[in-house]
Amino acid sequence: IEEEDNLCEFVTKFRTCRRQLRERSGDADHHEGMSSDDELTPTELTEFQKSKDNILEDSSKIFEDVHADFCDIRKILLKFQEWKEKFPDTYCDAYISFCLPKLLNPLIRAQLLNWNPLEQNFTELEEMPWFRAIEEFSDAKNISNSK
Repeated sequence: IEEEDNLCEFVTKFRTCRRQLRERSGDADHHEGMSSDDELTPTELTEFQKSKDNILEDSSKIFEDVHADFCDIRKILLKFQEWKEKFPDTYCDAYISFCLPKLLNPLIRAQLLNWNPLEQNFTELEEMPWFRAIEEFSDAKNISNSK
């Protein structure tokens, strides 16, 4: 929280400084809300990267005490697919289709921490392993429903 306060304070000071520079230079072309804050100094970029690396390092430890079968979306969905094939009545009675999004949410969110669609070479959502696993599960579900 202290880091967030420092960042907010820094951004506010940075914007105030830029506003004062514009006022001194007589820049009348400025429209509030149209400027960007991506003019970070190398020190600020280094601090940002360090914070980001720390977050990613911490996030890699989130599921370290969880059995591998319950950290892999494909394996989880495979268990549900087996349940559906072996015991379709109980599977249907348990409303699994409503539970899966809540169940998979933490796993997907952890995988999306480092995803940035604004970067040059970002990975499309459709190319991510978790997306493909869900897509395959949905296709298998639709095939079994049509039988």
